[in-house]
Amino acid sequence: MTTQNLLVELFVEELPPKALRKLGEAFATLLADGLRGQGLLAQASTATGFATPRRLAVHLTDVAARAADKPVSQKLMPVSVGLRDGQPTPALLKKLAALGVADAAVESTLGQLRREGEGKNESLFLDSTQAGASLQAGLQKALDEAIARLPIPKVMSYQLETGVALPGWDSVSFVRPAHGLVALHGADIMPVTALGLVAGNTTHGHRFEAQSSPIVLAHADRYAEQLRDEGAVIAHYEERRQSIVAQLQAAAAQVGGGCRPIEDDALLDEVTALVERPNVLVCQFEEEFLQVPQECLILTMKANQKYFPLLAADGTLTHRFLIVSNISPADASAVIGGNERVVRPRLADAKFFFDQDRKKTLQSRLPLLDKVVYHNQLGSQGERNLRVVAIAKAIAAQLGLDVAQAEQAAQLAKADLLTDMVGEFPELQGTMGRYYARHDGLPDAVADAIEDHYRPRFAGDALPRNPIGVTVALADKLETLVGMFGIGNLPTGDKDPFALRRHALGVIRMLVEKAPQLALDELLALAQTAFAAHLPEGTPFQDARAELSRFIEERLAGNLREQGYTAQEVDAVLALHPQKLADVATRLHAVRSFASLPEAPALAAANKRVSNILKKADITTTPTAMPINILGAAFINVGIGFFNINRPKDTVQPMVDTALLQEAAEQALYAALQTTAPQAEQAFAAGDYTASLQALAALKEPVDAFFDTVMVNADDAALKANRLGLLAQLQQAMNRVADISRLAA
Repeated sequence: MTTQNLLVELFVEELPPKALRKLGEAFATLLADGLRGQGLLAQASTATGFATPRRLAVHLTDVAARAADKPVSQKLMPVSVGLRDGQPTPALLKKLAALGVADAAVESTLGQLRREGEGKNESLFLDSTQAGASLQAGLQKALDEAIARLPIPKVMSYQLETGVALPGWDSVSFVRPAHGLVALHGADIMPVTALGLVAGNTTHGHRFEAQSSPIVLAHADRYAEQLRDEGAVIAHYEERRQSIVAQLQAAAAQVGGGCRPIEDDALLDEVTALVERPNVLVCQFEEEFLQVPQECLILTMKANQKYFPLLAADGTLTHRFLIVSNISPADASAVIGGNERVVRPRLADAKFFFDQDRKKTLQSRLPLLDKVVYHNQLGSQGERNLRVVAIAKAIAAQLGLDVAQAEQAAQLAKADLLTDMVGEFPELQGTMGRYYARHDGLPDAVADAIEDHYRPRFAGDALPRNPIGVTVALADKLETLVGMFGIGNLPTGDKDPFALRRHALGVIRMLVEKAPQLALDELLALAQTAFAAHLPEGTPFQDARAELSRFIEERLAGNLREQGYTAQEVDAVLALHPQKLADVATRLHAVRSFASLPEAPALAAANKRVSNILKKADITTTPTAMPINILGAAFINVGIGFFNINRPKDTVQPMVDTALLQEAAEQALYAALQTTAPQAEQAFAAGDYTASLQALAALKEPVDAFFDTVMVNADDAALKANRLGLLAQLQQAMNRVADISRLAA
């Protein structure tokens, strides 16, 4: 089967730059998959996508003019239905007619039918050869499907030009108006249609610098070459991106002094999608603007102008910046001058905002927070501020920090929302608060905390740099979590408008890395108390701490699995709901070490068996540091109090009456517990979770012997209660670090 390479191009008006990369990749992938599914691509075929501001294209190698024929076997019906006395029934004849078998061919077709199966399961099959799809038909189908499935952010409708539209294509819906379609198989035009256009072999180059327009494409393989040479267009997205990177580095080196362009992949992607042939030029602005915080200048240059600020070797902003022009004139002075004139008013606005904002202190802005709505059920930003302050003060007290500084940082954390600079650039909230706090003469710890209380903003972001910042960041995130759960405003599916998943992960990271001494349940209680004291009157608010704890644990579990821990290991540790999240990693390490012991599988299985027995008896136990030979008051009436323990908080210390230990195996297990449990408990108390779990290995033989020879559910109620108490002691001793029953296969 002979093959040639195929080129397909959609020529359109300027595509949305933030979507261009995905559109180009999707167009190439979808078209290739569509042709491959019809057998028109060779096994080794490759797809190369192209994407510029005005085109989506794909070059495919080894594309057949027609797909190979393939055998098809179709089940018709049971023999008993299709044949009667060896003759075809009306049902069979109707089926053959539906499959396109002509009357004249029925007799010969009947002779070709194949039987398969036996008895009542014997069926009739028709074997035939299906002709392979032609490239024109296959490409038309693949093209239609690819266009329909493109990840278009927003569709627009438009009217086609008179005399150009195909019949029925007066109006079109697509990401942008399409003006040309190319489909070349080798040098041959494939007359397919799309978006009301008929494919040809002509395209267009650069709007201003193309040598000829239109460009007549000679061959599918010459597409990129002709666009570069005749059209002044670099068609390949990645090639254009790499060219920009190289030119940025070269321009920075030309400036000298160790300068480097700011690194921003999102900006680089967007600029790549805005130009067809990039040309990087060096510009500058007046040095007086450097008095403005560099974050403001960098943001306005990147967000508004798509410029690349130049940083000095020490990371500070210089008064030079780089632009990526779409034209390459012999004399670039006009382009440079024009961009310098454009950026100057932007920087002047930033300087004006900065100067005006510093005329008022952050403290003086606080009353205005009462006029800013936070949530229609949770009140204003002022009310929210009172809750955050209350939580922050309580956390600071637990950590032994300067409560006054924590209170001040929490009070002022949102004050910069009322400044002109943050009003213009919301991305700078927190950052500007830090600058204004320092201008007001506040301590560095407070100023840094104002900026850092938003951290971590995303996965991998830095945590607050000082303990006061950690305190306010925890308070801010806990207020959001408890508040939204309290009014039932929870994430659903992929919708999370208040970023509760991100807040939960931020709390986890800070408790693990910055504040290991804090317990999650105590923090949630602090937040709940703050809402009880500072909530708009009449707001229905529930105590959703249990649900929120599960939500945070789910985020923690997912994070741990991403780190390489197995679902069983994570489940075993989190089943005990450890409140100090910093302990979780240590417990996981201990569980992994325990699981490698030869005794581990048997002990895990035994623990699971114990859990099932106690669950059937409605017995709830909890890990305890008390000596296991101390009798709990609830067991004084053996056989009554023990079996009535079925409420979640009604947990007790299990008792064992040594006088009722009749079997040698239960006596041996009790004796082993007296030795092993204190050892495990001592290691646990010292934080050596690995040693605590490994001490349990000594229980394997007595546990195995107990289950081999002792009947737990004895007829004698007192004897049964005593054995259940022994098993409850065993469960408590084994499940101090983790619920090892979760490790059972």
